[in-house]
Amino acid sequence: MGEFLSFIGNNLADFWSYTGFANATPGHVVMLLIGLVFIYLAVEKEFEPMLLIPIGFGILIGNIPFNMDAGLKVGIYEQGSVLNILYQGVTSGWYPPLIFLGIGAMTDFSALISNPKLMLIGAAAQFGIFGAYMIALALGFEPSQAGAIGIIGGADGPTAIFLSSKLAPNLMGAIAVSAYSYMALVPVIQPPIMRLLTNSKERVIRMKPPRAVSHTEKVIFPIIGLLLTCFLVPSGLPLLGMLFFGNLLKESGVTRRLAETARGPLIDVITILLGVTVGASTQASEFLTWDSVLIFGLGAFSFVIATTSGVIFVKIFNIFLKKENKINPLIGNAGVSAVPDSARISQVVGLEYDPTNYLLMHAMGPNVSGVIGSAVAAGILLGFLM
Repeated sequence: MGEFLSFIGNNLADFWSYTGFANATPGHVVMLLIGLVFIYLAVEKEFEPMLLIPIGFGILIGNIPFNMDAGLKVGIYEQGSVLNILYQGVTSGWYPPLIFLGIGAMTDFSALISNPKLMLIGAAAQFGIFGAYMIALALGFEPSQAGAIGIIGGADGPTAIFLSSKLAPNLMGAIAVSAYSYMALVPVIQPPIMRLLTNSKERVIRMKPPRAVSHTEKVIFPIIGLLLTCFLVPSGLPLLGMLFFGNLLKESGVTRRLAETARGPLIDVITILLGVTVGASTQASEFLTWDSVLIFGLGAFSFVIATTSGVIFVKIFNIFLKKENKINPLIGNAGVSAVPDSARISQVVGLEYDPTNYLLMHAMGPNVSGVIGSAVAAGILLGFLM
């Protein structure tokens, strides 16, 4: 009887050693709380739920404590585990181009084609990327790490993942979560900056209605866009190539099934896999470091610089434009590539000061330009830092 009780006791002790309760650390608790905050913001505040729910739940998955020495092969960093296999789409950099394919298939570039000068706003907003890059260098990060951190300023999660997978794989979890967090916080971060940098006259500027864009122009744009951007920055080909290919599928009018697949089921599946695996990569032992704190701070700073650069650029640009061609500075925030959230913020803030002034279609010009701009910036950084 004694041997039987001892056997049962040993079994129970072994079982306990495998449970999450026995292996939990304060770091796990912190990360689980962060995951719950992400889910709360998505469900209650509706901050980018398509992103924050997969990432938040992924954080919960990645921070279930377990015995690392047991050889269970359930952790995302354990070779051969299911999560590790799915995570290879992130580390190898093939999820982001597929996301860009879907973005291209759902993006209408008409606002940009009808008013090409709006592309300059998207270019100006990329100052956030290079500003954060220089500050990260000053704080002691290696050049490749600084480049990966700087891309957060573009407010483009897939681009941040693609670049960090090449330049700083060890920081990818913090960079990806930071980029997606600031994308979700666009409605919180941008409006105060926009109000601070504009005056009452500027906020009510009425822009000329965009001209009608022909079908031929829409078909030619992705072809010319691909050739111009990728001849200039060949290293951006995986992202830019898929972006413009997806747009050609949409605008050609003869590949509707392919376009619908790219902007529907395909991008939905990849978004789920990308969000969950990025979230799961934030294991407490890998994620809770001083570098992660610095990355979050630099990410916020670069996003503020990007928004500020876009608004101030419009104000300066207006000095050289005739009165009838002036641009409302409230669309300057849309130069970041958080599509279409930044453009919506331009509309919302604009309506506060003139309920009849609709800025959404104008803001979509710099917004889609920001998508191209962040991919070009990533290609530039990749070109001279690899």
